[in-house]
Amino acid sequence: MPERVQRRRVAGQPGIPPGAKYVGRPSRWGNPWRIYRDHHIVGPRWHIARNSWAHIPAGECIHAYVSSSRIIPVSEAVDLYRTLLQVRLRDEPDQFREWLKPLRGRDLACWCPLDQPCHADILLEIANA
Repeated sequence: MPERVQRRRVAGQPGIPPGAKYVGRPSRWGNPWRIYRDHHIVGPRWHIARNSWAHIPAGECIHAYVSSSRIIPVSEAVDLYRTLLQVRLRDEPDQFREWLKPLRGRDLACWCPLDQPCHADILLEIANA
């Protein structure tokens, strides 16, 4: 069964196991939402995220939400990504399946620590369903 692996920078090594697919930024599967300084969700406007099937440049991103009173968990950025994928599957199922095809049956690599939520878990779940 495919699993998530953590990408690492180690001199002389490729950073991901052979056969794994990198899905972090700036790949076309990277989560366009991220947590910045614990209190900001940074990401694209919804219409840009909805219509892009590739990497979304940082210049297209805004501070989508700011909290002055609480630390925003990484899981909120992952939840936004899940919502985006659900909308894509609903609205453009054929294109969505083609977009996922290179991920089926492969381990997925991202920089996220393995003990924390990651959008790669969502991709694994949907690509291998």
